[in-house]
Amino acid sequence: MSSSGSDIVDPDTARAIGSGRETVGVLLRSAQKRLQHVFIAFALGLVGGIFAMRLYVWPELREDLLVETAEIIAQTPFDVILMQVKIGLFTGVAFIVPVVLYHAREPLRERDMIPELRITKYHVFGFVVVFLGLAAVGIAYAYLLFFPLMFDFLAGNAVGSGLAPKYSIVKWTEFIFFLALSFALAAQLPLLMSALSYTGIVPYETFRDKWKYAVMGIFAFGAMFSPPDPFTQLLWATPLILLYGLSLYLSKVVVTMKRGREHVDVGGVFRERWNRILGVAVLGFGAGYAFGNFEGVAAINDGLAAIGSSVRLSTAAATFGVPAETSFLLLGAIFAAVALLAALFYYVYVAVERAAKAVAAAGGGAPTEIDLDVVDVQGVRAAPPEKFASMSEDEAMAAAQRALEDGDDQKAQAILDRFDEVQAELEAQAEESEDESNPVQSTAAGMMDAFTEEETTEDDIGGYYYDIRFILGSLRSRAFRIVGTFMALLVTIFGWFYYGGFAELRDDFIARIPQDVQPAGDVAWPITLHPVEALVFQVKISTVLATIGVLPILIYYMWPALADRGLVTGDRRTILVWGGGIVGGLAVGSYLGYSFVAPELISFLVYDALQSGMVISYTVSNFAWMVFLLTVGIGLLADIPVTMVLFHLGGIVSYDTMRRRWRVPVLSIFAFSSLVTPDSLYTMFLIALPMILMYFLGLGILFVVTLGGRRGGPRTPASEA
Repeated sequence: MSSSGSDIVDPDTARAIGSGRETVGVLLRSAQKRLQHVFIAFALGLVGGIFAMRLYVWPELREDLLVETAEIIAQTPFDVILMQVKIGLFTGVAFIVPVVLYHAREPLRERDMIPELRITKYHVFGFVVVFLGLAAVGIAYAYLLFFPLMFDFLAGNAVGSGLAPKYSIVKWTEFIFFLALSFALAAQLPLLMSALSYTGIVPYETFRDKWKYAVMGIFAFGAMFSPPDPFTQLLWATPLILLYGLSLYLSKVVVTMKRGREHVDVGGVFRERWNRILGVAVLGFGAGYAFGNFEGVAAINDGLAAIGSSVRLSTAAATFGVPAETSFLLLGAIFAAVALLAALFYYVYVAVERAAKAVAAAGGGAPTEIDLDVVDVQGVRAAPPEKFASMSEDEAMAAAQRALEDGDDQKAQAILDRFDEVQAELEAQAEESEDESNPVQSTAAGMMDAFTEEETTEDDIGGYYYDIRFILGSLRSRAFRIVGTFMALLVTIFGWFYYGGFAELRDDFIARIPQDVQPAGDVAWPITLHPVEALVFQVKISTVLATIGVLPILIYYMWPALADRGLVTGDRRTILVWGGGIVGGLAVGSYLGYSFVAPELISFLVYDALQSGMVISYTVSNFAWMVFLLTVGIGLLADIPVTMVLFHLGGIVSYDTMRRRWRVPVLSIFAFSSLVTPDSLYTMFLIALPMILMYFLGLGILFVVTLGGRRGGPRTPASEA
């Protein structure tokens, strides 16, 4: 079976790639023609960024965000200047982008790369103002509330663990800028959702019906950008969830305004509701006057102080430079204006929503924009197929559920029938045009050839994929127990570290080091160069230990599926013996390493440095990982040959299979090491190479036990294949 390169990349994808390349080429040529303008913009951004960091940004960051128990250090003589240049380069590139886009607008329009949209300079100005305003709100939340609470919490956790928070100026500054940028981008959610809903790229109904996935995505997004503790993740996720709800409402507003604005007279709405609108404005004036007169600013400042924020708001009198009574009137006027606009907007939206429902009920607008919630059962049956083709199964079920809640059973059934009918037609069309070749399997087969002794075919890849899917599918009924056990172990170990266990281990271990090489005086040992370094290490160690603890349970439940696929034989109860062997080997090896090996080796490593008058300031990641490798790591290394011998004698995996398939565990060890170690190639090899050596030691032991494979435990079907 052969397939050409064109089978892998479909024509639409090829055209999209070609269009993207052409667009980039146009932008580069425009930048080349206007090189002087581009260079001036870059130079202004570079110099402005450097001087802003030097004269304003760093002093303000240190004053506002650095807690008393922490300090900033420079690891190299070039840290400060390189950090300033890095920020300057970033601002310089940011200054270049609008200049290049401005000069490239005509060439892009000539090549039909810019769609013809009725956009005026006022639209662009409004978009920029909204974008910058939302970014400012996101950064303000991060700077005024999130950062002070987070840094105070992280520094307290480090000090409580016996660590010294001495942050690298590079890592600390990058961490602040990275989080501030993430908040600025996250704050664009209302603008993004409203624009996508208004243009129809992503219908408003999709955002409405998929809110559960959005909440999960927000927490996943926060897990990547915020420190790995529940406190800061809640500080991150809670405002974003509220922002998603606001964005959902705004998306509904703009879509409704688009669908019914042609049928609404704003002036007529005001004339009809003028008494209520003015009444709301009067109430707003009273609220603003009361806010100023009853010291509302002081109450807000007391609330900020209660949550630990150092930010304080100034009074209206100080802000406007007027007497107190006049400031109360100004506040009342501002509140009245906001209330007036809000009331007018509300009544206009109500009128537009009614008009949009009337248009949708009449079948107006694009087929995909028909609102099934406002049409009757006959309207559902007469709706064009494009509407149901654009819906997902969850959207159809949600629409039917809303019809049931309204008491219209026939309409709910009609929605489901029409959806099933259209989807069946689409599936039939897809089956007719589906290509017989599978580029994913053919590509995977070529990649696997490098790791196998014989040629791997597409059928082999399909078989591997089926086996893996079958084995993982067999765990579904046990998933709750497996995940529950893993989470229980993870939470227990991390909780012990978090609530003083790490500090106890640190103090006990340093006490085992000879007195002449212990840190003297008030020298803290080790230190943290990054605000989240201690937490990240605790999470990684907890994950590793929880994975080891749940591994025997996982294999025990996988056993029937493995045996059904012919991958293992023997008695499943061997897994219980293996689990006990792992626990015993881990306990004995960890005790020997903790009591004898690690203290002596670390004493040898630090002796020369202390004799030379140096100050030992190991980072928590390097120091703690070294201790872990010399204690728990010794127990884990001892478990590797023990596992191999038990698996061979129990008939689970034979010596012949372990010898012929040695590439698989070696690659798995490297992958595991890259995930659990710090971002250092040296540290990855430091963990991976001893594990690989122990694997080959296990092969040597089995070679002796089996007399070169001629006798011993039963051969598994995997070894006979």
